[in-house]
Amino acid sequence: MVALGEDGVVGGAHPTAEVAVAYLQSPQAIRDRCRALFALAKQDRLQHFRYHADALPAAADYVLAVMRQQYPDGDVPFHSRWRHFEVEGRSRLERLDPALSALDSLEQARLKVDLAITSVLLDAGAGSQWRYVEPGTGLGFARSEGLAIASFHAFTAGLCSSQPEHPWQADASGLTALTANSLAQAFQVNDNNLLLGVEGRVALLQKLGHALHQQPKFFGADLPRPGHLVDYWLTQATDNALSAPTILQTILQGLGPIWPGRVELARVNLGDVWPHPQLPETGPGSNLVPFHKLSQWLTYSLLEPLQDLGLKITDLDQLTGLAEYRNGGLFIDCGVLSLKDPAAQAIAHPPSSPLIVEWRALTLCLLDDLAAHLRQTLDMNAETLPLVKILQGGTWTAGRQIAAEKRTDGGPPIQLASDGTVF
Repeated sequence: MVALGEDGVVGGAHPTAEVAVAYLQSPQAIRDRCRALFALAKQDRLQHFRYHADALPAAADYVLAVMRQQYPDGDVPFHSRWRHFEVEGRSRLERLDPALSALDSLEQARLKVDLAITSVLLDAGAGSQWRYVEPGTGLGFARSEGLAIASFHAFTAGLCSSQPEHPWQADASGLTALTANSLAQAFQVNDNNLLLGVEGRVALLQKLGHALHQQPKFFGADLPRPGHLVDYWLTQATDNALSAPTILQTILQGLGPIWPGRVELARVNLGDVWPHPQLPETGPGSNLVPFHKLSQWLTYSLLEPLQDLGLKITDLDQLTGLAEYRNGGLFIDCGVLSLKDPAAQAIAHPPSSPLIVEWRALTLCLLDDLAAHLRQTLDMNAETLPLVKILQGGTWTAGRQIAAEKRTDGGPPIQLASDGTVF
């Protein structure tokens, strides 16, 4: 992969659009572009946010206290979709174990990847009004946990499969046939239980079904499934080791066509990539800030099935934190970031808003800086305390906890206009 500098230039010349696309699909580009905005924040030159560096140590202490409360033995798992399947001390996947154990290890991994991908793509913010009551247990869940439990039961009921005899899979035909009514019914949506972005979620899974047909290299030619990515990654592994950025790059290439209404370069849909007016336009894509939040969250959620298959995941900390409202809210609620115009809190902002782009970019930089602070405090390093564990331990939980302390609805400090495909 070609590396570009922060100004989007390689070798002293403007890159082609194709080279810029490859760069914008790399974790390095996420950090480069976010750091460019962070540099402006340090000079107090951003339009929307002010950075208060002296508040970061206290924020790190708050996160550390949450980590010790949540994981007193220090054994922090990865931040992934699998944690949401384990809420209330019940592992939903274990309930499938008798049937799963009858499958070979490769098919088990495919099934888990089918489940993880469809569940993560349904994970965009649910809103504050929606709840899901789990069949069998009667337990009620909201937000991410509710979406996870709902998507788990929908998956095992065959919502994403075109083969009634094989309900536990997601395949191209099953996904393209999905309707808003079937998803709403599976997620218990009604006039008194509204879920944000139902149409957007359905469109995303339908587009996933079409994308599976278009790329047999990744998804297989016969009965295309997300789970066939496992077969592809086995061919990319060297000495049974697979790089985390390779997994992310595959996700960005394979799932790129599904994202709606995004910036395109060289006829490539870039996904979770947004312009910012304070970045210079010096070449193709030079003013764009990539985040790839759902794609990185998905990458983190695919690591465990691949590890269960015996693969060793390398270069894990090349991936970045997740630019979403729990991590971002943590830094606002802890006073590390503040809005220059407090009135901006009264309106909802779309993902394309420069205000949201700034917030997300600063969040990713602060996650890296907070991680460095925690590792120094705990005498650990990026290998023993990777960012994916800090997110779990960690910043996401701390962001939710402080939001509940600050606001009765536990919502984010800034309102987001979500279409069900970004946050």
